[in-house]
Amino acid sequence: MAAKAPAMSPSAMPVVDVLDKVTGPRRAEADELLALHREVSGTEPVVWAGRIIGFGEYQYQYESGHGGRAPELAFATGAQRHTIYLTPDFADRWPDLIDALGPHKASKVCLYLTRLTKIDMTVLREFLVRALSETRSGDPMHS
Repeated sequence: MAAKAPAMSPSAMPVVDVLDKVTGPRRAEADELLALHREVSGTEPVVWAGRIIGFGEYQYQYESGHGGRAPELAFATGAQRHTIYLTPDFADRWPDLIDALGPHKASKVCLYLTRLTKIDMTVLREFLVRALSETRSGDPMHS
């Protein structure tokens, strides 16, 4: 029996299949996020875990020895909100951006946005630039 692929792995699923699950204004916003992530990363999108649109890829390993691979930048769009995947503790470390962004919620590594029309897209772009820079530099904060 073949080993099961990790849940967080890239797939051959077309990006449009994921985007087309989103309707209304959020669908156009997903296209906007796609273009922004593509521009910042300089890479083409790939679907991860069946619903996350990722750009680039890196390997990580924790002190425990557990490791894997993940996209350098990523987002997912759902019926209620957009989820932007960033670096650990970004909200605490980048209060200048958090304060300037506009309406949002944040967790350890995710930024949740209800509508892109209510946030400062220049600030969102800077979040992506900083996260990508940390990831590509191998910054220990990211592992």
